[in-house]
Amino acid sequence: MIKIKDNIIKLDFHEETLHCDIYADGTKWTWQQDYKPYFKYNEKNVFFSEAKTISHKRYDTGIGFGLVSHYENFEQVPELCFETYIWIELSTGDVHFEWIPITEPVSGMDEVVWPGAMDFMCDSEDWYTLLNWGQGLLIPNGWETTLGKVPFDGRMCTEGSYMPWFSQIKDRNGYIAICEQPEDAGYRAAHESGEAQTSVGMVLYKSLGSMRYRRTLLYHFEKDCDYNTMCKFYRNYTKEQGTFHTLREKAARADVEKLVGSMFVHAGIKTLVQPESRFFDPEAPEKNNHLTPFAVRTKQIRHCYEKLGIKKLYLHLDGWGDPGYDNEHPDYLPACIEAGGWEGMKELCDTIHECGYVFGIHDQYRDYYFRASTYDKSSAIHLEDGSIPSHANWAGGNQTYLCATQAPYYVKRNFLELAAHDIKLDCAYLDVFTCNEPDECFEPHHKMTRKECLEFRSRCFAYLLSQNILSSSEEVADWSVANLVFCHYAPYDFMMRRPEEPKQGIPVPLFNLVYHDCVIIPWMMEKHENEDYMLYALINGGAPYFDRMVLTMEQTVHLEQAAISQKKSKRNAASR
Repeated sequence: MIKIKDNIIKLDFHEETLHCDIYADGTKWTWQQDYKPYFKYNEKNVFFSEAKTISHKRYDTGIGFGLVSHYENFEQVPELCFETYIWIELSTGDVHFEWIPITEPVSGMDEVVWPGAMDFMCDSEDWYTLLNWGQGLLIPNGWETTLGKVPFDGRMCTEGSYMPWFSQIKDRNGYIAICEQPEDAGYRAAHESGEAQTSVGMVLYKSLGSMRYRRTLLYHFEKDCDYNTMCKFYRNYTKEQGTFHTLREKAARADVEKLVGSMFVHAGIKTLVQPESRFFDPEAPEKNNHLTPFAVRTKQIRHCYEKLGIKKLYLHLDGWGDPGYDNEHPDYLPACIEAGGWEGMKELCDTIHECGYVFGIHDQYRDYYFRASTYDKSSAIHLEDGSIPSHANWAGGNQTYLCATQAPYYVKRNFLELAAHDIKLDCAYLDVFTCNEPDECFEPHHKMTRKECLEFRSRCFAYLLSQNILSSSEEVADWSVANLVFCHYAPYDFMMRRPEEPKQGIPVPLFNLVYHDCVIIPWMMEKHENEDYMLYALINGGAPYFDRMVLTMEQTVHLEQAAISQKKSKRNAASR
Protein backbone atom coordinates (compact mmCIF):
# COMPACT_ATOMS: atom_id res chain seq x y z
CA MET A 1 0.00 0.00 0.00
CA ILE A 2 1.23 3.51 -0.88
CA LYS A 3 0.24 6.26 1.56
CA ILE A 4 0.00 9.96 0.71
CA LYS A 5 -1.33 12.55 3.13
CA ASP A 6 -1.46 16.15 4.26
CA ASN A 7 -3.04 17.63 7.38
CA ILE A 8 -6.65 17.04 6.23
CA ILE A 9 -6.63 14.48 3.41
CA LYS A 10 -5.01 11.06 3.34
CA LEU A 11 -4.82 8.71 0.34
CA ASP A 12 -4.17 4.98 0.49
CA PHE A 13 -3.40 3.42 -2.89
CA HIS A 14 -3.64 -0.38 -3.10
CA GLU A 15 -1.16 -1.62 -5.68
CA GLU A 16 -2.76 -5.07 -5.94
CA THR A 17 -6.30 -3.82 -6.72
CA LEU A 18 -5.39 -0.34 -8.07
CA HIS A 19 -8.02 1.02 -5.65
CA CYS A 20 -7.86 4.32 -3.86
CA ASP A 21 -9.12 5.04 -0.32
CA ILE A 22 -9.61 8.65 0.69
CA TYR A 23 -9.78 9.85 4.29
CA ALA A 24 -11.24 13.38 4.57
CA ASP A 25 -11.66 14.89 8.03
CA GLY A 26 -11.78 11.38 9.44
CA THR A 27 -14.42 10.09 7.01
CA LYS A 28 -13.35 7.19 4.82
CA TRP A 29 -14.35 7.03 1.16
CA THR A 30 -13.42 3.88 -0.76
CA TRP A 31 -14.26 2.50 -4.16
CA GLN A 32 -16.70 -0.38 -4.45
CA GLN A 33 -14.98 -3.66 -3.67
CA ASP A 34 -15.89 -5.36 -6.96
CA TYR A 35 -14.78 -2.41 -9.11
CA LYS A 36 -11.78 -2.94 -11.36
CA PRO A 37 -10.46 0.05 -13.33
CA TYR A 38 -10.97 -0.61 -17.03
CA PHE A 39 -11.38 0.85 -20.50
CA LYS A 40 -13.30 -0.36 -23.53
CA TYR A 41 -11.38 -1.28 -26.64
CA ASN A 42 -13.39 -2.41 -29.67
CA GLU A 43 -16.36 -2.77 -27.29
CA LYS A 44 -14.49 -5.20 -24.99
CA ASN A 45 -13.50 -4.48 -21.40
CA VAL A 46 -9.75 -4.31 -20.82
CA PHE A 47 -8.64 -3.91 -17.20
CA PHE A 48 -5.79 -1.63 -16.14
CA SER A 49 -4.31 -4.63 -14.34
CA GLU A 50 -3.81 -6.42 -17.71
CA ALA A 51 -0.89 -4.11 -18.54
CA LYS A 52 2.34 -6.11 -18.43
CA THR A 53 4.23 -3.04 -17.28
CA ILE A 54 2.82 -1.13 -14.30
CA SER A 55 4.76 1.28 -12.12
CA HIS A 56 3.95 3.87 -9.45
CA LYS A 57 5.96 6.85 -8.25
CA ARG A 58 5.38 9.82 -5.99
CA TYR A 59 5.27 13.18 -7.76
CA ASP A 60 5.46 16.53 -5.94
CA THR A 61 5.04 20.02 -7.41
CA GLY A 62 4.59 23.55 -6.09
CA ILE A 63 0.78 23.12 -6.12
CA GLY A 64 0.38 19.63 -4.73
CA PHE A 65 1.65 16.10 -4.42
CA GLY A 66 0.42 12.68 -5.34
CA LEU A 67 0.99 9.43 -7.18
CA VAL A 68 1.66 8.84 -10.88
CA SER A 69 0.85 5.33 -12.15
CA HIS A 70 2.18 4.17 -15.53
CA TYR A 71 0.48 1.45 -17.65
CA GLU A 72 1.76 -0.06 -20.92
CA ASN A 73 2.24 -3.30 -22.88
CA PHE A 74 -1.37 -4.45 -23.07
CA GLU A 75 -1.65 -7.68 -25.02
CA GLN A 76 -4.92 -6.61 -26.69
CA VAL A 77 -3.75 -3.02 -27.32
CA PRO A 78 0.06 -2.99 -27.69
CA GLU A 79 0.09 0.64 -28.92
CA LEU A 80 -1.57 1.92 -25.75
CA CYS A 81 0.33 3.62 -22.97
CA PHE A 82 -1.29 5.86 -20.39
CA GLU A 83 -0.80 7.27 -16.91
CA THR A 84 -3.03 8.22 -14.02
CA TYR A 85 -2.18 10.98 -11.59
CA ILE A 86 -3.98 11.18 -8.26
CA TRP A 87 -2.92 14.23 -6.27
CA ILE A 88 -3.86 16.48 -3.38
CA GLU A 89 -4.02 20.23 -3.98
CA LEU A 90 -2.07 21.94 -1.22
CA SER A 91 -4.12 25.15 -1.02
CA THR A 92 -7.58 23.52 -0.89
CA GLY A 93 -7.23 19.88 0.13
CA ASP A 94 -9.15 18.89 -3.03
CA VAL A 95 -8.24 15.58 -4.66
CA HIS A 96 -7.63 15.55 -8.42
CA PHE A 97 -7.84 12.47 -10.65
CA GLU A 98 -6.19 12.67 -14.07
CA TRP A 99 -6.20 10.11 -16.88
CA ILE A 100 -3.43 10.92 -19.38
CA PRO A 101 -2.93 9.17 -22.75
CA ILE A 102 0.73 8.87 -23.75
CA THR A 103 0.32 6.79 -26.92
CA GLU A 104 -2.81 5.06 -28.20
CA PRO A 105 -4.07 3.15 -31.24
CA VAL A 106 -5.46 5.00 -34.24
CA SER A 107 -8.92 3.68 -33.43
CA GLY A 108 -10.72 1.28 -31.14
CA MET A 109 -10.60 3.15 -27.82
CA ASP A 110 -14.21 3.78 -26.73
CA GLU A 111 -14.28 4.88 -23.10
CA VAL A 112 -12.46 4.81 -19.77
CA VAL A 113 -14.38 3.90 -16.61
CA TRP A 114 -12.27 5.51 -13.90
CA PRO A 115 -12.15 6.61 -11.09
CA GLY A 116 -14.40 4.08 -9.39
CA ALA A 117 -17.85 4.48 -7.86
CA MET A 118 -17.77 4.87 -4.09
CA ASP A 119 -18.86 2.08 -1.75
CA PHE A 120 -22.08 3.61 -0.41
CA MET A 121 -23.80 0.69 1.30
CA CYS A 122 -25.71 1.65 4.45
CA ASP A 123 -29.33 1.21 5.45
CA SER A 124 -29.82 4.85 6.40
CA GLU A 125 -31.87 7.66 4.85
CA ASP A 126 -29.15 10.04 6.05
CA TRP A 127 -27.03 8.65 3.22
CA TYR A 128 -28.11 10.05 -0.14
CA THR A 129 -26.94 10.65 -3.71
CA LEU A 130 -27.39 13.82 -5.77
CA LEU A 131 -27.81 13.59 -9.56
CA ASN A 132 -28.20 16.48 -11.99
CA TRP A 133 -30.88 14.64 -13.94
CA GLY A 134 -33.10 17.52 -15.00
CA GLN A 135 -33.52 20.14 -12.28
CA GLY A 136 -32.14 17.76 -9.67
CA LEU A 137 -32.70 14.43 -7.94
CA LEU A 138 -31.89 13.29 -4.40
CA ILE A 139 -31.95 9.51 -3.86
CA PRO A 140 -31.85 8.38 -0.22
CA ASN A 141 -30.48 4.93 0.48
CA GLY A 142 -33.44 2.56 0.77
CA TRP A 143 -35.62 4.57 -1.64
CA GLU A 144 -38.46 2.32 -2.77
CA THR A 145 -38.41 3.19 -6.50
CA THR A 146 -35.84 1.71 -8.88
CA LEU A 147 -33.84 4.31 -10.79
CA GLY A 148 -34.80 4.15 -14.46
CA LYS A 149 -32.71 4.77 -17.55
CA VAL A 150 -31.11 8.20 -17.37
CA PRO A 151 -31.69 10.30 -20.52
CA PHE A 152 -28.84 10.21 -23.02
CA ASP A 153 -27.22 7.48 -20.91
CA GLY A 154 -26.15 10.06 -18.36
CA ARG A 155 -24.04 12.03 -20.81
CA MET A 156 -23.14 15.41 -19.42
CA CYS A 157 -24.28 18.60 -21.17
CA THR A 158 -27.70 17.00 -21.78
CA GLU A 159 -31.08 16.56 -20.10
CA GLY A 160 -29.45 13.73 -18.15
CA SER A 161 -26.89 16.04 -16.54
CA TYR A 162 -27.58 19.78 -16.56
CA MET A 163 -24.39 20.28 -14.56
CA PRO A 164 -21.22 18.12 -14.78
CA TRP A 165 -21.14 16.78 -11.24
CA PHE A 166 -22.68 14.34 -8.80
CA SER A 167 -22.42 14.11 -5.05
CA GLN A 168 -22.91 11.68 -2.19
CA ILE A 169 -23.49 12.58 1.47
CA LYS A 170 -23.41 10.23 4.44
CA ASP A 171 -24.29 11.39 7.93
CA ARG A 172 -23.64 15.00 6.82
CA ASN A 173 -20.18 14.27 5.43
CA GLY A 174 -19.91 14.32 1.67
CA TYR A 175 -18.03 14.79 -1.57
CA ILE A 176 -18.80 16.46 -4.89
CA ALA A 177 -17.18 15.02 -8.03
CA ILE A 178 -16.79 17.52 -10.89
CA CYS A 179 -15.86 16.51 -14.42
CA GLU A 180 -13.77 19.25 -16.02
CA GLN A 181 -14.21 18.06 -19.64
CA PRO A 182 -17.95 17.30 -19.52
CA GLU A 183 -18.52 17.38 -23.28
CA ASP A 184 -16.72 14.00 -23.52
CA ALA A 185 -17.97 12.44 -20.30
CA GLY A 186 -20.97 11.10 -18.44
CA TYR A 187 -22.00 9.18 -15.36
CA ARG A 188 -23.58 5.81 -14.70
CA ALA A 189 -25.97 5.47 -11.80
CA ALA A 190 -27.99 2.58 -10.43
CA HIS A 191 -30.43 2.13 -7.58
CA GLU A 192 -32.72 -0.85 -7.05
CA SER A 193 -35.99 -0.62 -5.14
CA GLY A 194 -35.31 -0.62 -1.40
CA GLU A 195 -31.59 -1.17 -1.87
CA ALA A 196 -29.38 0.35 0.83
CA GLN A 197 -27.13 2.16 -1.65
CA THR A 198 -26.98 4.09 -4.91
CA SER A 199 -24.03 3.54 -7.21
CA VAL A 200 -22.68 6.42 -9.32
CA GLY A 201 -19.39 6.73 -11.19
CA MET A 202 -17.72 8.61 -14.06
CA VAL A 203 -17.32 7.53 -17.68
CA LEU A 204 -14.81 9.24 -19.97
CA TYR A 205 -15.64 8.99 -23.68
CA LYS A 206 -13.48 9.06 -26.78
CA SER A 207 -13.31 12.21 -28.91
CA LEU A 208 -13.05 12.00 -32.69
CA GLY A 209 -12.19 8.33 -32.50
CA SER A 210 -9.66 8.29 -29.65
CA MET A 211 -9.23 9.48 -26.07
CA ARG A 212 -6.90 12.20 -27.45
CA TYR A 213 -6.24 14.34 -24.39
CA ARG A 214 -5.84 14.50 -20.60
CA ARG A 215 -9.07 14.13 -18.59
CA THR A 216 -9.33 15.74 -15.16
CA LEU A 217 -11.80 15.30 -12.32
CA LEU A 218 -12.00 17.23 -9.08
CA TYR A 219 -13.25 15.69 -5.83
CA HIS A 220 -14.04 18.14 -3.05
CA PHE A 221 -14.88 16.90 0.45
CA GLU A 222 -17.03 18.62 3.08
CA LYS A 223 -18.05 17.91 6.65
CA ASP A 224 -21.33 18.94 8.26
CA CYS A 225 -22.90 19.51 4.84
CA ASP A 226 -26.02 18.91 2.75
CA TYR A 227 -27.07 19.41 -0.88
CA ASN A 228 -27.13 23.21 -0.40
CA THR A 229 -23.45 23.10 0.58
CA MET A 230 -22.54 21.25 -2.62
CA CYS A 231 -24.51 23.68 -4.80
CA LYS A 232 -22.81 26.62 -3.09
CA PHE A 233 -19.39 25.05 -3.68
CA TYR A 234 -20.14 24.46 -7.37
CA ARG A 235 -21.51 28.00 -7.78
CA ASN A 236 -18.22 29.37 -6.45
CA TYR A 237 -16.29 26.92 -8.64
CA THR A 238 -17.99 28.27 -11.81
CA LYS A 239 -17.16 31.81 -10.75
CA GLU A 240 -13.51 30.80 -10.43
CA GLN A 241 -13.63 29.25 -13.90
CA GLY A 242 -15.16 32.40 -15.43
CA THR A 243 -18.26 30.54 -16.69
CA PHE A 244 -20.75 32.12 -14.28
CA HIS A 245 -22.79 34.91 -15.94
CA THR A 246 -25.81 36.54 -14.31
CA LEU A 247 -28.92 38.02 -15.89
CA ARG A 248 -27.62 41.40 -14.74
CA GLU A 249 -24.53 40.88 -16.92
CA LYS A 250 -26.68 39.82 -19.88
CA ALA A 251 -28.89 42.87 -19.35
CA ALA A 252 -25.89 44.97 -20.38
CA ARG A 253 -26.05 43.22 -23.77
CA ALA A 254 -29.82 43.01 -24.33
CA ASP A 255 -33.08 44.16 -22.73
CA VAL A 256 -33.61 41.30 -20.28
CA GLU A 257 -35.99 43.35 -18.12
CA LYS A 258 -38.82 43.15 -20.66
CA LEU A 259 -39.17 39.42 -20.00
CA VAL A 260 -39.10 39.65 -16.22
CA GLY A 261 -42.55 39.15 -14.71
CA SER A 262 -44.14 37.80 -17.89
CA MET A 263 -46.30 34.72 -18.03
CA PHE A 264 -45.50 32.35 -20.87
CA VAL A 265 -47.83 31.24 -23.67
CA HIS A 266 -47.01 28.82 -26.48
CA ALA A 267 -49.13 28.92 -29.63
CA GLY A 268 -48.72 27.65 -33.19
CA ILE A 269 -49.56 28.58 -36.77
CA LYS A 270 -49.00 25.66 -39.14
CA THR A 271 -48.69 21.93 -38.54
CA LEU A 272 -47.71 19.65 -41.42
CA VAL A 273 -46.83 16.03 -40.66
CA GLN A 274 -45.04 14.27 -43.50
CA PRO A 275 -46.20 10.72 -44.41
CA GLU A 276 -42.89 9.12 -43.34
CA SER A 277 -42.94 10.78 -39.91
CA ARG A 278 -43.63 8.57 -36.89
CA PHE A 279 -46.34 11.10 -35.94
CA PHE A 280 -48.25 10.64 -39.20
CA ASP A 281 -51.69 9.11 -38.63
CA PRO A 282 -53.14 7.68 -41.86
CA GLU A 283 -56.40 6.85 -40.05
CA ALA A 284 -57.00 10.44 -38.94
CA PRO A 285 -55.78 12.86 -41.62
CA GLU A 286 -57.15 15.84 -39.70
CA LYS A 287 -54.49 15.28 -37.04
CA ASN A 288 -51.66 15.59 -39.52
CA ASN A 289 -52.27 19.08 -40.85
CA HIS A 290 -53.62 22.21 -39.22
CA LEU A 291 -53.50 25.92 -39.92
CA THR A 292 -54.27 28.88 -37.66
CA PRO A 293 -54.00 32.26 -39.41
CA PHE A 294 -51.77 34.93 -37.89
CA ALA A 295 -54.95 37.03 -37.61
CA VAL A 296 -56.41 34.55 -35.13
CA ARG A 297 -53.37 34.79 -32.89
CA THR A 298 -53.56 38.58 -33.19
CA LYS A 299 -57.17 38.54 -31.96
CA GLN A 300 -56.22 36.20 -29.12
CA ILE A 301 -53.50 38.61 -28.00
CA ARG A 302 -55.99 41.47 -27.95
CA HIS A 303 -58.38 39.26 -25.96
CA CYS A 304 -55.66 38.62 -23.37
CA TYR A 305 -54.98 42.34 -23.06
CA GLU A 306 -58.49 43.80 -23.30
CA LYS A 307 -60.69 41.08 -21.78
CA LEU A 308 -58.40 39.09 -19.49
CA GLY A 309 -56.40 42.07 -18.23
CA ILE A 310 -53.03 40.36 -18.54
CA LYS A 311 -50.31 42.97 -18.04
CA LYS A 312 -47.16 41.04 -19.00
CA LEU A 313 -47.11 38.11 -21.43
CA TYR A 314 -44.55 36.37 -23.61
CA LEU A 315 -45.86 34.68 -26.76
CA HIS A 316 -43.68 31.89 -28.12
CA LEU A 317 -44.83 31.16 -31.68
CA ASP A 318 -44.36 27.72 -33.24
CA GLY A 319 -44.90 26.78 -36.88
CA TRP A 320 -44.66 30.37 -38.16
CA GLY A 321 -42.55 29.46 -41.21
CA ASP A 322 -44.11 28.43 -44.50
CA PRO A 323 -42.98 24.76 -44.31
CA GLY A 324 -44.80 24.25 -40.98
CA TYR A 325 -43.65 23.22 -37.52
CA ASP A 326 -40.46 21.10 -37.54
CA ASN A 327 -40.25 21.09 -41.33
CA GLU A 328 -37.43 21.93 -43.78
CA HIS A 329 -35.08 23.55 -41.25
CA PRO A 330 -32.87 25.52 -41.64
CA ASP A 331 -34.69 26.79 -44.76
CA TYR A 332 -37.76 27.87 -42.83
CA LEU A 333 -38.61 31.20 -44.49
CA PRO A 334 -40.83 32.93 -45.56
CA ALA A 335 -43.55 33.48 -42.94
CA CYS A 336 -46.40 31.04 -43.55
CA ILE A 337 -48.10 32.25 -46.74
CA GLU A 338 -51.41 30.46 -46.08
CA ALA A 339 -51.62 32.07 -42.63
CA GLY A 340 -51.14 35.64 -43.90
CA GLY A 341 -47.47 35.76 -44.87
CA TRP A 342 -45.07 38.46 -43.78
CA GLU A 343 -47.89 40.99 -43.51
CA GLY A 344 -49.88 38.79 -41.12
CA MET A 345 -46.84 37.99 -39.02
CA LYS A 346 -45.90 41.68 -38.79
CA GLU A 347 -49.43 42.59 -37.68
CA LEU A 348 -49.21 39.99 -34.91
CA CYS A 349 -45.78 41.25 -33.89
CA ASP A 350 -46.91 44.88 -33.83
CA THR A 351 -50.06 44.03 -31.84
CA ILE A 352 -47.98 42.19 -29.24
CA HIS A 353 -45.82 45.26 -28.80
CA GLU A 354 -48.82 47.61 -28.69
CA CYS A 355 -50.11 45.57 -25.75
CA GLY A 356 -46.73 45.82 -24.02
CA TYR A 357 -46.11 42.10 -24.49
CA VAL A 358 -43.00 40.19 -25.61
CA PHE A 359 -42.73 38.20 -28.86
CA GLY A 360 -40.50 35.26 -29.72
CA ILE A 361 -40.30 32.47 -32.28
CA HIS A 362 -39.39 28.80 -32.36
CA ASP A 363 -36.47 27.96 -34.63
CA GLN A 364 -34.15 25.02 -35.21
CA TYR A 365 -30.51 24.65 -36.29
CA ARG A 366 -29.69 21.04 -35.49
CA ASP A 367 -32.34 18.95 -37.26
CA TYR A 368 -31.41 19.11 -40.95
CA TYR A 369 -34.29 18.06 -43.20
CA PHE A 370 -33.80 16.41 -46.55
CA ARG A 371 -36.68 18.56 -47.89
CA ALA A 372 -34.80 21.79 -47.09
CA SER A 373 -34.33 23.73 -50.34
CA THR A 374 -30.59 24.19 -49.78
CA TYR A 375 -29.98 20.74 -48.25
CA ASP A 376 -26.45 19.58 -48.96
CA LYS A 377 -25.15 16.31 -47.56
CA SER A 378 -21.68 17.82 -47.19
CA SER A 379 -22.99 20.22 -44.50
CA ALA A 380 -24.37 17.40 -42.38
CA ILE A 381 -22.80 15.65 -39.42
CA HIS A 382 -20.58 12.82 -40.66
CA LEU A 383 -19.88 9.81 -38.44
CA GLU A 384 -16.52 8.11 -38.06
CA ASP A 385 -17.28 5.66 -40.88
CA GLY A 386 -18.22 8.49 -43.26
CA SER A 387 -21.98 7.91 -43.07
CA ILE A 388 -24.57 10.44 -41.94
CA PRO A 389 -27.19 9.61 -39.29
CA SER A 390 -30.83 9.81 -40.31
CA HIS A 391 -34.33 9.25 -38.96
CA ALA A 392 -37.92 10.43 -39.45
CA ASN A 393 -39.03 11.01 -35.87
CA TRP A 394 -40.41 14.51 -36.21
CA ALA A 395 -43.13 16.13 -38.27
CA GLY A 396 -40.79 17.07 -41.12
CA GLY A 397 -39.94 13.47 -41.91
CA ASN A 398 -36.55 12.35 -43.17
CA GLN A 399 -33.66 14.27 -41.70
CA THR A 400 -30.06 14.19 -40.54
CA TYR A 401 -28.18 16.73 -38.35
CA LEU A 402 -26.60 20.00 -39.41
CA CYS A 403 -22.97 20.33 -38.39
CA ALA A 404 -22.84 23.04 -35.72
CA THR A 405 -19.94 24.71 -37.57
CA GLN A 406 -22.56 25.82 -40.11
CA ALA A 407 -25.29 26.85 -37.64
CA PRO A 408 -24.14 30.44 -36.86
CA TYR A 409 -24.20 31.32 -40.57
CA TYR A 410 -27.76 30.04 -41.00
CA VAL A 411 -28.88 31.87 -37.85
CA LYS A 412 -27.49 35.16 -39.15
CA ARG A 413 -28.97 34.57 -42.63
CA ASN A 414 -32.47 33.87 -41.35
CA PHE A 415 -32.64 36.54 -38.66
CA LEU A 416 -31.39 39.23 -41.03
CA GLU A 417 -34.23 38.24 -43.37
CA LEU A 418 -36.76 38.49 -40.53
CA ALA A 419 -35.44 41.96 -39.70
CA ALA A 420 -35.64 42.96 -43.37
CA HIS A 421 -39.41 42.26 -43.21
CA ASP A 422 -39.66 44.48 -40.11
CA ILE A 423 -40.37 41.57 -37.74
CA LYS A 424 -39.06 43.04 -34.50
CA LEU A 425 -38.32 40.03 -32.34
CA ASP A 426 -37.81 40.24 -28.61
CA CYS A 427 -36.84 36.58 -28.14
CA ALA A 428 -35.88 33.49 -30.09
CA TYR A 429 -35.88 29.82 -29.16
CA LEU A 430 -33.22 27.65 -30.80
CA ASP A 431 -34.58 24.16 -30.28
CA VAL A 432 -32.75 21.18 -28.69
CA PHE A 433 -29.36 22.88 -28.31
CA THR A 434 -29.42 22.61 -24.52
CA CYS A 435 -31.03 19.20 -23.99
CA ASN A 436 -29.42 17.06 -26.71
CA GLU A 437 -25.87 15.80 -26.56
CA PRO A 438 -23.13 17.76 -28.32
CA ASP A 439 -22.27 16.35 -31.74
CA GLU A 440 -18.92 15.54 -33.22
CA CYS A 441 -18.26 15.55 -36.96
CA PHE A 442 -15.66 13.71 -39.04
CA GLU A 443 -16.29 15.53 -42.34
CA PRO A 444 -12.77 16.75 -43.28
CA HIS A 445 -13.86 20.24 -44.31
CA HIS A 446 -15.54 20.97 -40.97
CA LYS A 447 -14.23 18.39 -38.52
CA MET A 448 -15.63 19.21 -35.10
CA THR A 449 -15.18 18.00 -31.53
CA ARG A 450 -18.05 17.98 -29.04
CA LYS A 451 -16.45 20.89 -27.21
CA GLU A 452 -16.32 22.88 -30.45
CA CYS A 453 -19.95 21.94 -31.09
CA LEU A 454 -21.00 23.58 -27.81
CA GLU A 455 -18.92 26.64 -28.67
CA PHE A 456 -20.73 26.99 -32.01
CA ARG A 457 -24.13 26.54 -30.35
CA SER A 458 -23.21 29.19 -27.79
CA ARG A 459 -22.12 31.47 -30.62
CA CYS A 460 -25.68 31.27 -32.01
CA PHE A 461 -27.06 32.49 -28.67
CA ALA A 462 -24.44 35.25 -28.57
CA TYR A 463 -25.48 36.47 -32.01
CA LEU A 464 -29.09 36.78 -30.89
CA LEU A 465 -28.04 38.85 -27.86
CA SER A 466 -25.99 41.10 -30.14
CA GLN A 467 -29.25 41.85 -31.99
CA ASN A 468 -31.11 42.57 -28.70
CA ILE A 469 -32.99 39.27 -29.08
CA LEU A 470 -33.21 37.30 -25.84
CA SER A 471 -31.85 33.79 -26.34
CA SER A 472 -33.67 30.61 -25.36
CA SER A 473 -33.54 26.88 -25.88
CA GLU A 474 -35.37 23.75 -24.78
CA GLU A 475 -33.83 23.09 -21.37
CA VAL A 476 -30.83 24.40 -19.46
CA ALA A 477 -27.22 23.32 -19.47
CA ASP A 478 -24.16 24.45 -17.61
CA TRP A 479 -22.21 25.26 -20.79
CA SER A 480 -24.94 27.60 -22.12
CA VAL A 481 -25.20 29.94 -19.11
CA ALA A 482 -22.82 32.50 -20.64
CA ASN A 483 -25.30 33.41 -23.40
CA LEU A 484 -28.67 31.86 -22.52
CA VAL A 485 -31.35 34.15 -21.02
CA PHE A 486 -34.24 31.70 -20.58
CA CYS A 487 -35.52 28.27 -21.56
CA HIS A 488 -38.66 26.29 -22.40
CA TYR A 489 -38.49 24.50 -19.07
CA ALA A 490 -36.03 22.93 -16.63
CA PRO A 491 -38.28 20.39 -14.95
CA TYR A 492 -37.75 17.71 -12.36
CA ASP A 493 -37.54 14.30 -13.96
CA PHE A 494 -40.97 13.22 -12.64
CA MET A 495 -42.65 16.08 -14.54
CA MET A 496 -41.69 14.39 -17.82
CA ARG A 497 -43.58 11.22 -16.89
CA ARG A 498 -47.17 10.30 -16.07
CA PRO A 499 -48.41 11.84 -12.79
CA GLU A 500 -49.28 8.45 -11.30
CA GLU A 501 -45.74 7.10 -11.69
CA PRO A 502 -43.71 6.94 -8.46
CA LYS A 503 -40.87 9.43 -8.09
CA GLN A 504 -37.36 8.04 -8.58
CA GLY A 505 -36.09 10.22 -5.75
CA ILE A 506 -36.80 13.47 -3.97
CA PRO A 507 -36.94 16.50 -6.32
CA VAL A 508 -34.38 19.13 -5.32
CA PRO A 509 -33.59 22.27 -7.39
CA LEU A 510 -29.85 21.72 -7.80
CA PHE A 511 -29.62 23.77 -10.99
CA ASN A 512 -31.73 26.59 -9.63
CA LEU A 513 -29.68 26.74 -6.43
CA VAL A 514 -26.56 27.32 -8.52
CA TYR A 515 -27.93 29.46 -11.36
CA HIS A 516 -31.14 31.09 -10.02
CA ASP A 517 -29.91 34.59 -10.96
CA CYS A 518 -28.49 33.54 -14.35
CA VAL A 519 -31.41 32.04 -16.31
CA ILE A 520 -35.18 32.65 -16.30
CA ILE A 521 -36.97 29.31 -15.98
CA PRO A 522 -40.70 28.96 -16.78
CA TRP A 523 -42.63 26.29 -14.90
CA MET A 524 -45.61 24.12 -15.80
CA MET A 525 -48.75 24.95 -13.85
CA GLU A 526 -50.86 21.78 -14.15
CA LYS A 527 -52.69 20.52 -11.12
CA HIS A 528 -52.98 16.76 -10.71
CA GLU A 529 -54.80 14.72 -8.10
CA ASN A 530 -51.82 14.52 -5.73
CA GLU A 531 -49.53 17.19 -7.14
CA ASP A 532 -49.83 20.92 -7.80
CA TYR A 533 -47.04 21.99 -10.15
CA MET A 534 -47.65 25.66 -9.35
CA LEU A 535 -46.02 25.08 -5.96
CA TYR A 536 -42.76 24.17 -7.68
CA ALA A 537 -42.95 27.37 -9.73
CA LEU A 538 -43.43 29.39 -6.54
CA ILE A 539 -40.68 27.74 -4.52
CA ASN A 540 -38.23 28.14 -7.42
CA GLY A 541 -39.21 31.74 -8.13
CA GLY A 542 -39.84 30.86 -11.76
CA ALA A 543 -42.02 32.25 -14.53
CA PRO A 544 -45.50 30.68 -14.83
CA TYR A 545 -46.96 29.09 -17.93
CA PHE A 546 -50.38 30.56 -18.66
CA ASP A 547 -53.08 28.09 -19.77
CA ARG A 548 -51.57 26.25 -22.75
CA MET A 549 -54.60 27.26 -24.85
CA VAL A 550 -54.99 31.04 -24.73
CA LEU A 551 -58.72 30.70 -25.36
CA THR A 552 -61.22 27.85 -25.32
CA MET A 553 -61.44 25.75 -28.44
CA GLU A 554 -64.90 27.19 -29.16
CA GLN A 555 -63.52 30.74 -29.09
CA THR A 556 -60.54 29.74 -31.21
CA VAL A 557 -62.76 28.16 -33.88
CA HIS A 558 -64.98 31.24 -33.85
CA LEU A 559 -61.99 33.54 -34.34
CA GLU A 560 -60.61 31.34 -37.12
CA GLN A 561 -63.94 31.50 -38.93
CA ALA A 562 -64.07 35.27 -38.49
CA ALA A 563 -60.55 35.65 -39.86
CA ILE A 564 -61.36 33.47 -42.89
CA SER A 565 -64.56 35.45 -43.55
CA GLN A 566 -62.61 38.70 -43.30
CA LYS A 567 -60.03 37.37 -45.74
CA LYS A 568 -62.77 36.36 -48.22
CA SER A 569 -64.41 39.80 -47.89
CA LYS A 570 -61.11 41.52 -48.72
CA ARG A 571 -60.62 39.20 -51.71
CA ASN A 572 -64.15 39.87 -52.99
CA ALA A 573 -63.73 43.61 -52.52
CA ALA A 574 -60.46 43.51 -54.45
CA SER A 575 -62.08 41.55 -57.32
CA ARG A 576 -64.86 44.15 -57.58
